[in-house]
Amino acid sequence: MLEPVSYQELAGYEGITAGVDEVGRGALFGPVIAAAVILPPGSLVGLAAAGVTDSKQLKAVQRAALVPIIQRVAIDYQIGAASAKEIDRLNILQASLLAMRRAFLKLRVQPNFCFVDGNQLIPQLTVSQQAVVKGDQKVLAIAAASIVAKVWRDRLITHLSLKYPGYDLAANKGYGSIKHRLALKQLGPSSLHRLSFSPCQANVQSRL
Repeated sequence: MLEPVSYQELAGYEGITAGVDEVGRGALFGPVIAAAVILPPGSLVGLAAAGVTDSKQLKAVQRAALVPIIQRVAIDYQIGAASAKEIDRLNILQASLLAMRRAFLKLRVQPNFCFVDGNQLIPQLTVSQQAVVKGDQKVLAIAAASIVAKVWRDRLITHLSLKYPGYDLAANKGYGSIKHRLALKQLGPSSLHRLSFSPCQANVQSRL
């Protein structure tokens, strides 16, 4: 279970605080997705007890069960995305930061502080930020954002698997499984594959 850490303990700051995280950086297909979540400070212990933690430590059924709890408790939450084409144009790091910035700016309640998972700050935000390495294991708002983003992206890729059959996307969620890599060799990349990623790039070049 994630130990509930108060915002004041971690940042020495009081105010409306958001946690931001992204998912899908390592995938070969589809967008990178970010979520921004604002939690009321009084919800921390209850959400920790419910099992909110780093989404990677949870099974799919656990994440799906936690999303409505987070949505019910959160002051606000929003999703941001950066497309495969933006990933190819900007690189995955900059596209991930762009998705996080978009999620943050969509918040209807504007925070005056933002915790960001990782070691990079979000460019061009006018509020104070703190990057937290392994933040999804330390800050409940970031953990909540990781769960919301993961469930949202998994559902999107499952839906897109109907339009892009053959890549086993419903099972691999766009990541480079054996079946996915074999399909890339047989079918080539689709319009939503990340052509700057080496497995996709190699299969583009092999068809030229």
